[in-house]
Formats: sequence, C-alpha cells, structure tokens
Amino acid sequence: MSSRNIPKLDDTTFTRNEVVQAVKSNSSLAGSDLRGLDLSDIDFSGADLRDCKLAESNLSKCNFQKANLSGASLWKANLKKSNLSEAILVETDLEWCNLDGCTLHNAIIQRTLLPLHVLSKEDITDAIHNGKQLRMPQKGW
Repeated sequence: MSSRNIPKLDDTTFTRNEVVQAVKSNSSLAGSDLRGLDLSDIDFSGADLRDCKLAESNLSKCNFQKANLSGASLWKANLKKSNLSEAILVETDLEWCNLDGCTLHNAIIQRTLLPLHVLSKEDITDAIHNGKQLRMPQKGW
C-alpha cells in the first residue's frame, strides 16, 4: 500500500489492492468509500468496516466472519456465497443484496435493513441460529 492514508468517503481512488493491503495490515477501513469495487474473494474476517460505503460492490465469496459492519451500506451488493458468521450487522443496509448462499451463523443483526422482499424472517432466523445457508430466487434481488 502506498504511504498515503486510507481514502475516505469523498476519495474515489481506492483500489482493490489498497483494500487488500489494508486488510492484511489490520488497518481500519471504517468510513471508507468502497462503492462499486470488485472485492470478491477477500478475507475481511475481524475487519473494522463500520460505516463503510459498499453499495453495488462485488463481495461474492468474501469472508466477513467476526467483521464489524455496523452502519455500513451494502445496498445492492453481491454477497453471494459470503461468510457473515458472527459478523456485527447493527444498522447495516443489506436491502437489494444478493445473499444467495450466505452464511449468517451467530451474526448480530439489530435494526438491519434486509431484502425481505425475497427472504422471509424465518429463513434469516434459521440462518442465524442454525447456520443454514440462505437461498434466494434467481430473480428479484
């Protein structure tokens, strides 16, 4: 990663490589603008992603285990087959996300916006308590 600070909300030069380097060095990404980036297959386990802007990003096959996503916006993000086990999802925006194949086992979900137009509360509760992967219809997210 370059010697500059991690970009914040109004910086549009954030790259995938900078995100990977920040995660590897355990740097906080809180408040960063990562909208629209392809961040697939990155291990964000334990990362501080509070208040991150991740809308419309490709987050498929990412590991968010024990990550703090409180206040983060993941509106319309692709989270297909991602691991959100034990993640902190307080006031997180997950509306219109692709959560197909996601694991939410023991995730902390409070005041979270969820794609309830395609997932039932029962499916989400089952995923949290029993570790069942979420299944979404192919269309509708």
